Amino acid sequence: MEDTQKIQLFERTPIPKAVMTLAIPTILSSLVMVLYNLADTYFVAQLNDSIQNSAVTLAAPVLLAFNAINNLFGVGASSMMSRALGRKDYETVYQSSALGFYCALFSAAAFSAIYTLLRTPFLGILGADSTTSAATAAYLKWTVTCGAVPSILNVVLAYLVRSEGASLHASIGTMSGCILNIILDPIFILPWGLGMGAAGAGLATFISNCAACCYFFLLLYIKRGRTYVSINPKKLMFNKSIIFGICAVGIPASIQNLLNVTGMTVLNNFTADFGSDAVAAMGISQKLNMIPVQIALGFSQGIMPLVGYNYASGDVGRMKKTVLFAGKIIAAFMAAVTVVYYVGAGRLSAMFMKNPAVVAYGTRFLRGLCLAMPFLCMDFLGVGVFQSCGLGKNALLFAILRKIVLEIPALVVLNRLFPLYGLAYAQFTAEVVLAVAAIATVRGIIKGLEKERKE
Repeated sequence: MEDTQKIQLFERTPIPKAVMTLAIPTILSSLVMVLYNLADTYFVAQLNDSIQNSAVTLAAPVLLAFNAINNLFGVGASSMMSRALGRKDYETVYQSSALGFYCALFSAAAFSAIYTLLRTPFLGILGADSTTSAATAAYLKWTVTCGAVPSILNVVLAYLVRSEGASLHASIGTMSGCILNIILDPIFILPWGLGMGAAGAGLATFISNCAACCYFFLLLYIKRGRTYVSINPKKLMFNKSIIFGICAVGIPASIQNLLNVTGMTVLNNFTADFGSDAVAAMGISQKLNMIPVQIALGFSQGIMPLVGYNYASGDVGRMKKTVLFAGKIIAAFMAAVTVVYYVGAGRLSAMFMKNPAVVAYGTRFLRGLCLAMPFLCMDFLGVGVFQSCGLGKNALLFAILRKIVLEIPALVVLNRLFPLYGLAYAQFTAEVVLAVAAIATVRGIIKGLEKERKE
C-alpha cells in the first residue's frame, strides 16, 4: 500500500507548511497534556491543603517513569516506521508498529504489578513521609496500579499514528483524554463533588486515559486497510533487524527518561527537607515550567517523521532546511516566553495557592527554572534529530551529559551553596552546555551527510 498524500507531505510540500502541518497538532496535544497536569495541581491546590498538593508532586516521578516505556516502544517503533516509509519498505512498517504496541502493553502491565507489590519502599524513595504517604498512595493507586496500561498505550499509539504523518489524529486522541480529565478533575477532587482530593485527580486521569485508548482503537478499526499502523497479532514477528532498529533508538530514549526520573526524585528529596510548603511550591513551578517545555518537546517530536523520512530517502537538503526552520521558530518563541515567565513569576504562582509562603517560594523557583528554556529547546531539537535518524548513541550520550554529568551534580552543589533556592538553577546550568553541544553535533551530522552525497 502506498499513500500518495503522505508521500506528498514528506517529499514535496514546502518546508514551512510541512513542519507546521506535523508540529502544530503535536504542540497542541502537548499543551493540552500540560493543561490537564496543571488541572490536577490547580484543583488539588484549591483545597488549600499542602499535603494533598505535595502528594501529586511526590508522585510525579513515577508517572514520568511511564515515559521510559513510551520512549522505548513509542519513539523507537515510530522512528523505525518513518525510516522504513522513506525506503518504501511497508512490511517493516507493519511489523514495527505491532511489535511496539504489544511490547508496550506487556511492559505497562508489568510496571503496574511491580509498583503494587513494592508500594511501601516506592513511597519512601519518592520522599513521602508519615504526613504525605497516605495521600500519595491514594493518587498512585489510580494512576499506576489501575492506570499504567491505558496511560502508556495512549501515548505509544499516538507515536505510532504520528509516524505516518497523521499528527492531527494522534493529537485528537491524546487531547480527547486530556480534555475529559480537565472536566472530571473538579468533580472528583473538590468538596462540592466527590471530595476525593488527590485520589480524585488520579481517578480522573485513569478514566481519561481509558477514553483516549478507545479513540485510537476506533481510529485504527475505521482506517483498516488505509493505515500503516498495525496492532494485528499476526504482524507480531520478532525480526532481529526490526528489534535492533527499535532498541537502537528506544533504549537510549528510555534511559534518558529514567535519568529524568532520577533527577526529579533528587530534586524532590532535597526540596522535601524544607517542608510541605516548599514541595508544593516546587510542584507548582515545575508544572508551570512544563508549558513551554512541552511546546518545545512537541515541536521536536512533530518534525521527527519528516526528518526521519528524508534522512532515509537521502534528501539531505530537505532534512537540513527542516531542522533550520524548526530551530529558528522554537528558539525565538522560547526566548519570548522566558521574559514573560521571569517578569510574571509571582502572579503565575499565586494563581494556584493563596498561601503567602508557597507563593514566595514559587516565585523564586519559577524565575530560576525559566532561564533554561531558550537553551533547552535546542537540546530537544538535537535529540529529536538523533532519534529520527536512528542515532540512539548520540541521544544516550546527551541524556548522560544532561543528568549524570551536569544537572544532578549541579543540584548537589547549588543546594549546598544556596540552600533550596539554588535547586531551581541546576537545569539552566546543564542546558547552556547541552545547547551548544546539540547545535555543533547536528551541524556535524548534516555536513557529514552532505559530504557522503557528493562523493
